[in-house]
Amino acid sequence: MKGPHNIWRLVRTGATFERTGAMSAVLEAMDAPRPVRIAARVLGWPFKWLGLRGDPKVPPVPRALTALGPAYIKFGQILSTRPDVVGEEMARHLQVLQDKLPPFPTAAARRVVEHEMEAPLETLFSEFSEPVAAASIAQVHRARLVDSGRPVAVKVLRPGVERAFRTDIDAFYLIAWAVETLSPSSRRLRPSDVIAHFEGVVMQELDLRIEASAAGEFAANTQGDEGFDVPAVEWFLSSRRMMTLAWAEGIPLSDLAAIDAAGHDRKALAARVLQMFLRHALRDGFFHADMHQGNLKVAPNGDVVALDFGIMGRIDAYTRRVYAEILMGFIRKDYRRVAEVHFEAGYVPADRDVGEFAQALRSVGEPIFGMDATRISMGRLLAYLFEVTERFGMETRTELILLQRTMVVVEGVARSLDPSINIWTVARPVVEEYIRENIGPKALARDLFLTARVLARFGPRLPQLAEAALLAQSNPPRRKQPSVWPERLGWAVLGGSAALVAVFLTQL
Repeated sequence: MKGPHNIWRLVRTGATFERTGAMSAVLEAMDAPRPVRIAARVLGWPFKWLGLRGDPKVPPVPRALTALGPAYIKFGQILSTRPDVVGEEMARHLQVLQDKLPPFPTAAARRVVEHEMEAPLETLFSEFSEPVAAASIAQVHRARLVDSGRPVAVKVLRPGVERAFRTDIDAFYLIAWAVETLSPSSRRLRPSDVIAHFEGVVMQELDLRIEASAAGEFAANTQGDEGFDVPAVEWFLSSRRMMTLAWAEGIPLSDLAAIDAAGHDRKALAARVLQMFLRHALRDGFFHADMHQGNLKVAPNGDVVALDFGIMGRIDAYTRRVYAEILMGFIRKDYRRVAEVHFEAGYVPADRDVGEFAQALRSVGEPIFGMDATRISMGRLLAYLFEVTERFGMETRTELILLQRTMVVVEGVARSLDPSINIWTVARPVVEEYIRENIGPKALARDLFLTARVLARFGPRLPQLAEAALLAQSNPPRRKQPSVWPERLGWAVLGGSAALVAVFLTQL
């Protein structure tokens, strides 16, 4: 990890950041202590002439990362989802990073396809175009299947990209080690853990089987969603280094003139994009976490088509309920309930005052609701909410930060289509629908039924489990004589759960 090659990359990184003017911005965002500032200048200033110039039209930090190459671009994009690490302002700067690079030769893509499929390309595709899109990790070609003639999109990894990324990731670990060594106070931000998170995300993106699986799961979850479409995966033409999807014809959501010329209703599209994102996050707990205009199209029939499933987000069932209750509490301006939800979920330490927390939440909600409809932002609300909860001792929850970052992007897409959109009015039906289905008597009955079913499966073992738990609590442990009451306790729990289920089912 600390070999000459990585040391050279470390020096080149410092020199590039110094030459592009990004060094000062990064040190300020990190609130770097004196040892780190000195080390950064030592690495950067004397070797400034070795640094890459980058594009002067781009802000300093994105300029430096873009100049340093694909791994740095991808790292910056992932850091843009972690304002808890880099700060809100730096996260906003990093969001402008564009993952677009010159394409590699089509002949190289053809060789990758033939190697992966172990067959001549002509036996698989009757047509195989020049690249139609190129990014840091892969590029896309339009092709046509030999057997059916259907058009498809073939995504192919850049040759050698895995080795290049692994080399740069080793350099990132070296940088993290240097920061932690020179500044013990920086360990609270866990630089090595951040690099490990980046490595995990990138390694998944470098295996297109994972993206194909994500696309398949997303398509299965959304197949009943009217007005939303996910291209089908061609499983027999997908592997580690290539992925084939049905071709999605349509207009990019960024091309407003073409959308208007085609006669699509932009207000309806804006509402659908926002509602679909919330529905996927709340209903399924599995959402597209990179929903910018470049990954969304409008099909000729008016459907919104999603593309590029390399970055997806997950939220467990319990967190979804908490999130929905928090949103609904703000929509109803019931700040006391929002505070109680945080305490019930264990997000805020129990020794804090509920009333004071509710008052702080009011300071978050009221200014936003006082805004004009065109300025109301759910993403801004979540950002303010995280600031308040952090002051009350709430630990960072990375899944909610990813959700908040994606919410900001989706709101931006919706506002580009309809500048007058009222985010709360559009979101309310989706949140209320989720709450009706998942919070209240109906949901409680369903939960009790599931509990009873689990207990029934373990029913014969409940007496032994209860007795084992009691024996484990005895100190010092000693052998107890078998008793009849643990058996009665186990069957009483099972019977009570069944009775509660029956009561609630009769009241529905």
